[in-house]
Amino acid sequence: MSYLVINGGKPLRGSVTVQANKNSALSIIAASLLIRGRTVLRDVPVIDDVEHLLTLLVSLGVKVKRQGRRVVIDAKGPLKLSALSKPAAGATRAALLLWGALASRARQYRLYRAGGCHLGERTVRPHLYALAKLGLQIAAQGNYYTVRAPARLRGASVVMYESGDTATENVILAAVLARGTTIVKFASANYMVQDLCYFLQAAGAQIEGIGTTTLTIRGVSALRPVQNYPIMPDPIVAMTLLSAGIATGSRLTVRNCPLEFLELELEKLAVMGQRFTVSHGRPSGNGQFMIGDITIFPGRLRALPDKIYGRPFPGLNIDNLVLFIPILARAAGRTLVHDWAYENRALYSLELQKLGVQVTLLDPHRLFVEGPTKFEPNEIICPPALRPAVNILIGMLAAPGRSILRNHSIIDRGYENLYALLNSLGADVTIVRS
Repeated sequence: MSYLVINGGKPLRGSVTVQANKNSALSIIAASLLIRGRTVLRDVPVIDDVEHLLTLLVSLGVKVKRQGRRVVIDAKGPLKLSALSKPAAGATRAALLLWGALASRARQYRLYRAGGCHLGERTVRPHLYALAKLGLQIAAQGNYYTVRAPARLRGASVVMYESGDTATENVILAAVLARGTTIVKFASANYMVQDLCYFLQAAGAQIEGIGTTTLTIRGVSALRPVQNYPIMPDPIVAMTLLSAGIATGSRLTVRNCPLEFLELELEKLAVMGQRFTVSHGRPSGNGQFMIGDITIFPGRLRALPDKIYGRPFPGLNIDNLVLFIPILARAAGRTLVHDWAYENRALYSLELQKLGVQVTLLDPHRLFVEGPTKFEPNEIICPPALRPAVNILIGMLAAPGRSILRNHSIIDRGYENLYALLNSLGADVTIVRS
């Protein structure tokens, strides 16, 4: 086991580039199973969740070659469904994407229950209800799911039980090779769903309504190989770096920010009195998104006059919501944070009390954050959830003195080389092997 030693209280400085995003990479890697040929992806982050999914594909007999952030996937051969890796499936919730990705290639198989963050009950019912309308039957049995599919799925009208990102992606993956037309209403329009759709369009899928909550998908008989698709930058990593910079009172430039998916976050910051500039607007590497560079400046902040909450896009990103807590801790006044989407994620924010943050839990979904905070160092064990864990790291960066963060591997699921990146900006984070 290893742990982090953080000598905090040091302002960050300079500029940093946002990595490609985890969630797009996962759904697009799963989508490569739809293509009986060679897929080449660029800007694929080197993070644990991606490696677990690639391991899952290799266990199926798919040929995978990684060269840095370039990944080549050849899924044209027969699949070994009985060899699906149980450890890899159990390590990432992205394993659920195999339901849609294998729907056109597998008549019957077992998938072990997927892992991921511990955020209370994370129902799979929206997946099951939607995929059943296309003809895919999934049943939970013990620690695995049995999956049965007809020779070819049929298009259908699907109203999403919840506008979940992964559930919407599963329906898209299943529908692009189904017979006929599928109309998906109350679909997630979030960044990773859009990126998946643009990738599938490059492979010959017929998808209309990208970026809206109604998608029309006309099934095609086959998809063609995609030879050079760059994954878009990660808006959650961008917000993480902005949160770290603001919490430490830094002047910092965060490059390659996907602007459309940070607009409301920036508006909230502006209302709080945060000074920033947005510059060098340009298309992303895949040409589908506008990115830019955000520079933040130190200054006094005031609490938001209203509660802050997340919601499906367009809205303040549900993952970015908790990243506001270290920022709110620096602001004068009290803010209500409503984290309604997960059963117990708000509970993990109580760990920030150990760093001097005034957090008051009202119920499992709502909490008050009051500032300004004088951050204090401490020793903490990471909670089993990615964003609350990185929040503790941010608080430790802001706390003058020596902090210790244990069980930090949860952070490595979603961030590539984060500690070295922070050190390049003036932080002092050391990994100690024990």
